Amino acid sequence: MSGFSLADLEKIVTERARSGDANSWTAKLYQGGMERAAKKLGEEAVETVIAAVKGDDRALVSESADLLYHWLVVLAVAGVPMAEVMTELERRTSQSGVAEKAARKNEG
Repeated sequence: MSGFSLADLEKIVTERARSGDANSWTAKLYQGGMERAAKKLGEEAVETVIAAVKGDDRALVSESADLLYHWLVVLAVAGVPMAEVMTELERRTSQSGVAEKAARKNEG
């Protein structure tokens, strides 16, 4: 099992995003702003879904890695720490999925 975590990746993304390095894909995405970063996230989400539907486990692993990376770039651009997302997920686990979805519908 890998000792590498999403927290490790978040740290790398944050450092590279703010580096201004012209050779860094992360820095370029970050400098491109939310529209560019979010578009890439959407593309990776679609590619992940396609791999899953095809039953291509190897592609699913690769596309999932791309998806998580681009998700963290979007969070960095937005200035939202992953810890906030994890806190929300933790909050949601305290109730059933059906109750949680119903509560979200009532909020909006």
